[in-house]
Amino acid sequence: MTTLAPVDAPAPPSRPDAAAADRTVPGGRLPGRAAPAVLAGTATAGLAVLLTGPGTPWLVAAAVAVALPVVELARRLRAQLAAATTLEAQRQDLVTQGRSTADELEVATRMMRARAQTMTSVIDAVTEQSIIGTDRDGLVRVWNPGAERMLGLPRADVVRLRSITDFHAAEELGGEDGAPAVTERFAALVRVAQEQGSDVRDWTYLTADGRRLTVSVAITPRTDDDGERAGWNFVGTDMTEVRATERLKDQFVSLISHELRTPLSSILGYLELVMDDEEQPLTDEQRQYLSTVERNAQRLLRLVGDLLFTAQVDAGRFTLQPADVDLAGVVRAAEENARVTAAARGVAVAVDVAATGLVVRGDALRLGQACDNLVSNAVKFTPAGGQVTLRLRAAWRDADGGLTETATAGAEPVALLSVRDTGVGIPTGEQGRLFTSFFRASTARRNAVPGVGLGLTITKAITTAHGGTLDVTSAEGRGTTFTLALPL
Repeated sequence: MTTLAPVDAPAPPSRPDAAAADRTVPGGRLPGRAAPAVLAGTATAGLAVLLTGPGTPWLVAAAVAVALPVVELARRLRAQLAAATTLEAQRQDLVTQGRSTADELEVATRMMRARAQTMTSVIDAVTEQSIIGTDRDGLVRVWNPGAERMLGLPRADVVRLRSITDFHAAEELGGEDGAPAVTERFAALVRVAQEQGSDVRDWTYLTADGRRLTVSVAITPRTDDDGERAGWNFVGTDMTEVRATERLKDQFVSLISHELRTPLSSILGYLELVMDDEEQPLTDEQRQYLSTVERNAQRLLRLVGDLLFTAQVDAGRFTLQPADVDLAGVVRAAEENARVTAAARGVAVAVDVAATGLVVRGDALRLGQACDNLVSNAVKFTPAGGQVTLRLRAAWRDADGGLTETATAGAEPVALLSVRDTGVGIPTGEQGRLFTSFFRASTARRNAVPGVGLGLTITKAITTAHGGTLDVTSAEGRGTTFTLALPL
């Protein structure tokens, strides 16, 4: 019997050095890139020894049993290495993203700081208006130099120490000092702004030296970064002198009403008696003199009427007597009233009115007054040889307020009355003030055109009361066009 000589079994693959693995893989838990190759080489060498030695059949099985775990281990190691590589790449991406986010936050912080500094600079630069900011309960947090100047207290004595209600007249907030409570008084102060989003009206401010100021205050809410209400802003403009002037103007108008209108009416009445006295007829020279007196008395009476009408508009006592009014008749009457004056000045007046006319709902007397004002102004500001054109036509007003002669969806029909002249025109920078009482354009003053600056104010008020609009287009030296639009 043949005796099989013992064969030394191949030594198991040696375990990779842990220290080397720690140097090549983060965390020291996985072998380096060479580990799979070393294991595969060791397995191959052992297999070669087994296949070339005696007892090959059962040794082959043993070699396979040894090699398969080694190969599986190598595969797992490769998979773990790939996963480690992916994780490392993800970590690097996260680090990069983190740095980018940090840079963006730093930029945003710098921008927010710069914006806050800019806002503070703007607030501190305002010296003619008081800017007061409070928290939700009325405690003052912002107090600009304008507030210091208006109310006479430095910022250090007010911020975080005083409530905004301390500077308001107690009677305007529901009671005397101390009653009702501060919270109730502050609620009364911001009630309208809380309901409507903002509030602009006059309040009485109390200064440190005891003076009472009439201040127009704009109250608006202040929100934080999350959109939550953080407090309130109070921007005030001292209107004490302006309101005093307005009261004097009202007193002046009342004086005119009582002291001028009655005597003028008496003068005109006696003039009429003298000029129409058939028993004692006047000479031509006397009639000429008295006609001049009558003309100037009528002019004064119209001026008094304009002043009274303006006072009624300002006081909200302006009323209308509505009826169906044919605007074509109003336009023709205005042309007839201006015909004599226009002929004397050498100005031609043309009328472009459709035969059917346009009927609106309104006060015939007031609409006639508005049309007369526009036509008389056009004649006064047009030099000899010029022309004034009155045009009446139907048009449409769209949802945006624009006017067009073509009907569009959602548009409303209107009557469009335009008065165009070839006169001196109005400077562009002054056109926004044309409808202000007593304002007269520089071209009117340079050309010594008579007037007091009330005609356009009255015309604007009449147009607005009828639900219409009054617009102007003009160029200095090239004429002016006023366009009055009334709903049909």
